[in-house]
Amino acid sequence: MTSQEGPKLSKLEHLKAGSHQLRGTIAEELLNDSDEFTGDSTQLLKHHGTYQQDNRDLRKAKNPDGTRKGKAYSCMIRTRVPGGKVTPEQFLAELDLCDQYGDGTVRLTTRQAFQLHGVIKGNLRAAIKGINDSKLTTLAACGDVNRNVMACPAPYKNNAIFDSMQEMSYALAEHLRPKTTSYFDLWITDEDGNKTNEAEFQPVEEPIYGKTYLPRKFKIGIALPEDNCVDIFTQDIGLLAIVEDDAIIGYNFYVGGGMGVTPSNKKTYPALGKPLGFVENDQVLAVAEAVVKVQRDFGNREDRKQARMKYLVDNLGIEKFREKVAEYLGSAITAPRDVEVTGIDDHMGWHEQGDGKLFLGVNIENGRIKDDGDLKIKTGLRKILETYRFNSRITAKQSVIFCDIDPADKEDIEKILSDHGMKRADELSVIRRLSMACPALPMCGLSITESERVLPDLITEFEEELTRLGLQDEQISVNMTGCPNGCARPYVPDIGLVGKAVGKYTLYLGGNSLGTRLSFIYDDLVPMGEITSRLSPLLEYFKEAREAGELFGDFCHRMGKEALQEKAGLAAK
Repeated sequence: MTSQEGPKLSKLEHLKAGSHQLRGTIAEELLNDSDEFTGDSTQLLKHHGTYQQDNRDLRKAKNPDGTRKGKAYSCMIRTRVPGGKVTPEQFLAELDLCDQYGDGTVRLTTRQAFQLHGVIKGNLRAAIKGINDSKLTTLAACGDVNRNVMACPAPYKNNAIFDSMQEMSYALAEHLRPKTTSYFDLWITDEDGNKTNEAEFQPVEEPIYGKTYLPRKFKIGIALPEDNCVDIFTQDIGLLAIVEDDAIIGYNFYVGGGMGVTPSNKKTYPALGKPLGFVENDQVLAVAEAVVKVQRDFGNREDRKQARMKYLVDNLGIEKFREKVAEYLGSAITAPRDVEVTGIDDHMGWHEQGDGKLFLGVNIENGRIKDDGDLKIKTGLRKILETYRFNSRITAKQSVIFCDIDPADKEDIEKILSDHGMKRADELSVIRRLSMACPALPMCGLSITESERVLPDLITEFEEELTRLGLQDEQISVNMTGCPNGCARPYVPDIGLVGKAVGKYTLYLGGNSLGTRLSFIYDDLVPMGEITSRLSPLLEYFKEAREAGELFGDFCHRMGKEALQEKAGLAAK
């Protein structure tokens, strides 16, 4: 039933097949004197939650004799956190590990996970073991497998709906977890780095992934119709909860979403998930497994640029894809329920939790937890966690929610945040709260230009322009990436900015903060310093010609590219 026997396989497919279930030569390389891993090991390491990187700010650094120092290699370690749910001990462990082994910062990701940066090869095993000691894992946080399962992080208590989504995210993550023992052998028990004896190697069964795992990465998210805070339509599988009598009875499945684009490859494009059908609660794991297996057996293993499931769904068509899933499942897929996404909540600020306690959403701009001048995010969060031992949730907007807060402690917590330079949600503009960026430079090897380091100042420019026009309270989302791979989901918000050349961006418009519509290219190769001025006439146009209650992304979509360009005095592109 597989298509793997016919097409020519890519080099990476052969590597996975011969890797002894993702071991390769990682154990040997951990023991050698080199400060970097070989190319083959860097590919396998992704399945263990690690990317090898180098600091591009230092590439041109020179030795005293004038020669270049060369690349400064280190690793990024991503922790898998289903639904973004973490204990105080786990959060504090990440803060400790970033100081002990990393660059002193922790990053909250757009997929509700932790990332450590700057971990040198010699500290990699200790850092990963430290994460596992906190009862988290980095296994399958990256690589050609199902990655972190996202879910609405709102910690409402005495509410079966929110508990059910969190429980489902964990169940999916565990069900789709690779069964290889290589992770345990390499990072948890094999502290001496003993290599696997080829004669003694005994593979375990990988009933879902097989010996070559998936053709490409795979992503899942779970949301409510009134709150698509995790962008389910950008996922390989998006689950939209169907609620009756205050309980989730099942989910609409959407398949084939994905953001990555390769500009030089015209066959690549962003896509939103298409409706597969309605699935009752007790069948969610089985249907998800069937979808994964269809992608495993029919996804493109020859060209990784065409390997994401969105291309398989489009090539087969949703009807044929649905038939394949039903074949693997052994039963038909029910038609999807008639429901639409109507809202989004960033969950920032104070909220009644439902059990007499409160929860607090704290905005962490672009997810970077660090101390910088008067803004001491890391120290402030550490003090709150050490003092109150709150459970936490990471949001899809790269921020954090503190749970189970006694109302009597509200004033003290606000003082801690204020003393460390952190603003309340009501002190931040909507556009800043909804903005997000990928890490980009200096550590990402794929980045073409800046993202995280420049977006805060750009948002300040936007705020000033919106205030000038009396639009300061408008719900406008801005997502920025340093390259077209789309890690911060830039192809769905009101305004998307995608790195195209050094200091220049492709400007996308016409999406929305709900994540239900793809945007269009409005302008290309826009210099960083001209982004605000290019948008200014459109914001003025929006103010004068919008319909009642119309949001900026909806306005741009309604007017269309040509009308917007004409109003701004741009030649059609």
